[in-house]
Amino acid sequence: MSRASASVADATGNWVDTLAPAWSRPYLRLARLDRPIGSWLLLLPCWWSCGLAAVAAHRAAPNLAHLALFFVGAFAMRGAGCTWNDIIDRDLDRGVERTRSRPIPSGQVSVVQAAVFLVLQSLIGLAVLMSFNIFTVALGIA
Repeated sequence: MSRASASVADATGNWVDTLAPAWSRPYLRLARLDRPIGSWLLLLPCWWSCGLAAVAAHRAAPNLAHLALFFVGAFAMRGAGCTWNDIIDRDLDRGVERTRSRPIPSGQVSVVQAAVFLVLQSLIGLAVLMSFNIFTVALGIA
């Protein structure tokens, strides 16, 4: 098995391992898209608030653009957080059986490549935030 397609010990048999192109797998694992429960836990309250806002505004449905923006933002920012965690914990992860196969400690991705990926995810999150009104931007920064 090549380094680029190597699986992570504690997350095997998922869509990243079976469907994603080999070159993208280490990055998708850095963002934890092979186990998206954290992204869903961030996303669902956002979608719930869209529903509540629609009810309060007497609309038949939530704003679909906001639903899409929250989807992209939740996955980008959770991924950025996980990437940051892996950069910071790379030495610790190297010494733990469960985490030594993660992309950075296993050598699938360098720290510089992970940092570039982190910046990219953060810029996506910023672009999503800047798509909202000034009040929402201020809340997002706060």
